[in-house]
Amino acid sequence: MLYITIVAVAVIALLVARLLRMRRELRRITAQLKSYNEGRSGKKTDLSYYEKDLESLAAEINRLIDRVTESGALQRRTENELKQAIANMSHDIRTPLTSIFGYIQLLEAEDLSPEEKHAYLSVIKHRSQRLQALLNDFFELSVIESTDYELKPARIRFVPVLQDVIMSLYDQFTDCSITPLLEFPEEEIIGFADESAVKRVIENLLLNTIKHTRGEVGIGLKRQNNEAVLVIRNDAPHLAGTDPSLLFDRFYTADQTRSGKGTGLGLSIARSLMEKMGGRLSAELSGDVLTMTCRWELTTGGISQGTSVT
Repeated sequence: MLYITIVAVAVIALLVARLLRMRRELRRITAQLKSYNEGRSGKKTDLSYYEKDLESLAAEINRLIDRVTESGALQRRTENELKQAIANMSHDIRTPLTSIFGYIQLLEAEDLSPEEKHAYLSVIKHRSQRLQALLNDFFELSVIESTDYELKPARIRFVPVLQDVIMSLYDQFTDCSITPLLEFPEEEIIGFADESAVKRVIENLLLNTIKHTRGEVGIGLKRQNNEAVLVIRNDAPHLAGTDPSLLFDRFYTADQTRSGKGTGLGLSIARSLMEKMGGRLSAELSGDVLTMTCRWELTTGGISQGTSVT
């Protein structure tokens, strides 16, 4: 009986000692978290007393700290991007507005000839169209990136969709002395996507190409594994030394003076639409040749390759 009592007292003593150590360690963890939360330390939680449950607690706390750190870094990047976007947009709005006001003042002169009035009105019209395009693109991008924006996926044939977009831009290709080199597969490529969004992506990529290149432009569509892959390839000597991933940033333009006609939002809109559709849009620069690649999964929504569309 005495032996059992001694053993029981020893076990209780060990448990009490363990509880006291855990209590001290919890106080220590609490102090570390308080120091972190108050900004006095960026150090993660560490342990001086190792016990399975405490180790699990410390691991989860450190995972939370990592997520908070990543979230903070993302927020700072987003804020910097927003500041840059606002600065760029302010510049792009101010430029045509200043020009419009200037030419309106010129129109107020009484000794203008009909030819001069016509020329000034033409400039005002073009600057107004530039301003309208900028505001429309900015509004479209904000709508696309909102959580309420919904796509309407359906069965589509990718080859006819691409052909329709190319035909709609035929006059612009001709006016800019661009020769499209087309590569279409003989078999149908059928998938499940929002047709208007797919057309918008293709149109934005081709319009960007029309603005910045001349000569031959390769436009190819193919099936690769379980994806429809669109590749647009053109000469882009003006991008030499540029990180091609920057092309998808809001308001980015290779023309740092921002004197061109583009708003700098077309490629960003295309990327946002691709992300909404679960696809991918990438850019590669090899020498003077720029390659844009779009990838759409063909089995999304249960529609597989080769499925007939009625």
